[in-house]
Amino acid sequence: MNAIVLLLVGLSTFAVGYFVYSKFLAEKIYQLDPDFETPAHTMEDGIDYVPSRKIILWGHHFAAVAGAAPIVGPGIAVVWGWLPAFLWVTLGTVFFAGVHDFGALWASVRNRGLSVGALTENIVGQRARSIFMIVIFLLLLMVNAVFANIIANEHISVPGSVIPTWAVIAVAMMVGWLIYKKGMSLLWVTIIGVSVLYGAIWVGDIYPLSLPETMFGLPAAAQWVIILFVYAGIASILPVWLLLQPRDYINGIQLFIGLGLLYTAILIAAPEVVAPAINSNPPANAPPLVPLLFVTIACGAISGFHGLVASGTTSKQLDKETDGRFVGYFGSVGEGTLALAAIIACTAGFATVADWNAFYSVPFPAPGLTAWAQGGAAIMSAGLGLPAGLAETLLAVMGILFAATTMDAGVRLQRFIIQEFGNIYDIPVLTGRTISTLVAVGTCLLLAFGAGGGEAGAGGLVIWPLFGTSNQLLAGLTLMVITVYLIKLRRPIWFTAIPLTFLMVMTVPALLIQLVGFYNDGNWLLVVMDILILVASILVALEALAAFGRARREAAAGPPTG
Repeated sequence: MNAIVLLLVGLSTFAVGYFVYSKFLAEKIYQLDPDFETPAHTMEDGIDYVPSRKIILWGHHFAAVAGAAPIVGPGIAVVWGWLPAFLWVTLGTVFFAGVHDFGALWASVRNRGLSVGALTENIVGQRARSIFMIVIFLLLLMVNAVFANIIANEHISVPGSVIPTWAVIAVAMMVGWLIYKKGMSLLWVTIIGVSVLYGAIWVGDIYPLSLPETMFGLPAAAQWVIILFVYAGIASILPVWLLLQPRDYINGIQLFIGLGLLYTAILIAAPEVVAPAINSNPPANAPPLVPLLFVTIACGAISGFHGLVASGTTSKQLDKETDGRFVGYFGSVGEGTLALAAIIACTAGFATVADWNAFYSVPFPAPGLTAWAQGGAAIMSAGLGLPAGLAETLLAVMGILFAATTMDAGVRLQRFIIQEFGNIYDIPVLTGRTISTLVAVGTCLLLAFGAGGGEAGAGGLVIWPLFGTSNQLLAGLTLMVITVYLIKLRRPIWFTAIPLTFLMVMTVPALLIQLVGFYNDGNWLLVVMDILILVASILVALEALAAFGRARREAAAGPPTG
């Protein structure tokens, strides 16, 4: 099959999802009100609560949720063949991710910008909130540790990525200053910012940089992990308009330029998909397609982390409630287009089926980000005539920048969670930004260095198998909260309840399969974390079921409660 077919079918599906299905959700289910005063206005503080232009907020939200996972996940999952990955990404984006991300944003905006963890108390109950926030905290630990390792390893394997990755920080601060302090036209700021960023990519390809192989007894990867967490901690306490939001916006624009180049190259080169639709000979250690496909591809189909971003940072910046459809649903569509590109790069970026089989015959999981960079670079070289090295640097930088924006958002969200714990349990020392940030960064570093299996800073690599499953469980729990809220408002619930049921049916068995594997491997850290997340999720689900019953009785007895 030609890759153009996958590209056109996928993009057409996403277009129908946004223009038809999201409009239905906005009007009939979430019932957006253009006159509703959002928390960005009622609680504006110039740091976290900041009314923002729709396009800028979309760029921030999209970049924060579209980390390296929608590249890595599909890049691993095509080992089962391109068809299951393609169907899950396209249908999952339209009927799962869009509903989840849009719903989490809407519910948070309707409840003073509370995070989904704190929101659980209002909608489900106090006990569920406390348990749910433990799940969220553990997931954020994993997100931050995983993406720190991804960035560190890419900096080492593609040293040309170092200059553009760090230059974007200065570019973002310049963009924030010009927009918010100088009132400069968004169009000109965007042109300047993106031009400087792509200039940095060209410079980085010419002047690659590397850290020493060892310093203070630490390998280069561990050095990068420390540097990344120091940066993320500082970034998490800066005003959102100064760094996080403009960085995510510029990254969102450069991603779509990069995707545009890749998609154009696909249309010109018309590469054949050499991978099989269904792979009948996956590696011997590969887990079963069902249910593991649905947790291997999390971001790019549906991801619980998106609900944390939507309710943790995005809801505090939404200018109008009606902007939520574009920011929330279209943000998930944007990530779907990235996952679609990853599938094509990892299945049509190889010259022959023998080359593809050679790459994916390694023990599961295969290095998805490497397949993306190499396969995508081959397509761009064939279609656009770009030098292979420059094309690979461009694609590697895309993956790194989105992993970095996810880290930025993840550490900030972890700081929010710690502050919420401080408020809930009356621990004043945890309510300040500085101490809560130090706790967030410190726990991430403990996991990164304590779970490395003897390799300093490599904890993120060790916990990767548990990340996808935990992420999908969180998405299911978030859909539970949204569903209960809809019941209380006496609105239809099937559009959230069906994705919720599917996720729980697939994810809980996947968690049990992984638990057995961790036990057989003697990986006791992952055994403990797996059990904690499984037990906590079951407890939250039981609380939510009780809340379902209460909400139905309340809805039958009187008018909507919110």
